[in-house]
Amino acid sequence: MASVYEIVTEQIVKQLENGVAPWRKPWRTEFPKNLRTLKDYRGLNVLLLASQGYVSPYWLTFNQAKVLGGHVKQGEHSSIVTFWKRSPYTRRIEETGKDETRDGFVLRYYRVFNLCQTEGIAEKLGLSVTGESGQPVPDIERCERIVRDMPNRPKMETSNAASYRPLTDTVGMPDKSLFAGSEEYYSTLFHELGHSTGHPSRVGREGIENVNAFASTSYSKEELVAEMTSAFLCGVSGISPATLSNSVAYLQGWIRKLRGDSRLLVSAASHAQKASDYILGKSQASESETEGGN
Repeated sequence: MASVYEIVTEQIVKQLENGVAPWRKPWRTEFPKNLRTLKDYRGLNVLLLASQGYVSPYWLTFNQAKVLGGHVKQGEHSSIVTFWKRSPYTRRIEETGKDETRDGFVLRYYRVFNLCQTEGIAEKLGLSVTGESGQPVPDIERCERIVRDMPNRPKMETSNAASYRPLTDTVGMPDKSLFAGSEEYYSTLFHELGHSTGHPSRVGREGIENVNAFASTSYSKEELVAEMTSAFLCGVSGISPATLSNSVAYLQGWIRKLRGDSRLLVSAASHAQKASDYILGKSQASESETEGGN
């Protein structure tokens, strides 16, 4: 049976594999709170819950939802909350030969659901699960045009995390009101659209449908391609000054993991150019002519 430590590690790694990395989360989330006590969660639980990206900061158990006259929506998955349970133990003191009882602590966990994953509760309590209480994040027409005019655009849906799912060819994005600003929203969206160009129906990139585990070479390269694509599109749309520092820090993190591969950046940049050209609707013919002139 897996230990709590193994379960927690698996949860975090799974988020990383799905593109929810702590250093790359420009949408904002309030500190998560226990809906029953209204107290903030602390420590590891902030990472486990806040990184889920739900609009509401409130969490509750399955039974608490029932007590409040509501229910968890069908198909929703729980998140875990850890806590330390007091566990007294006895040990023999060698010097005296006597047994001594001491307080120990064992890590335990229980499962919770975000208020957004429930029905029949938020309305009764007067709580919002739509994100309307956040500051408005205005559209940037140049960015909207790029997204709107992308050929063979993937399906788009509101999600609790920014992601691209090759199996359903779907880009998921948190609600725009959760982002710190318009530039962060669009740079993140461009990143996920960059991933989507790897689909066989578009540019196509080897292994896009089953990229290996987080921190592997193939995963890292694909992340570099997506981030470079975002950087190119941010430049075209004129928002690069506001997003450049984030992109540089993000790229440097991956480069450190793959310092020994001198061909990585050249290869990733080439793929990113093709990806951004595709999103911008540039023809393959013009690309061939450019390459032929070098």
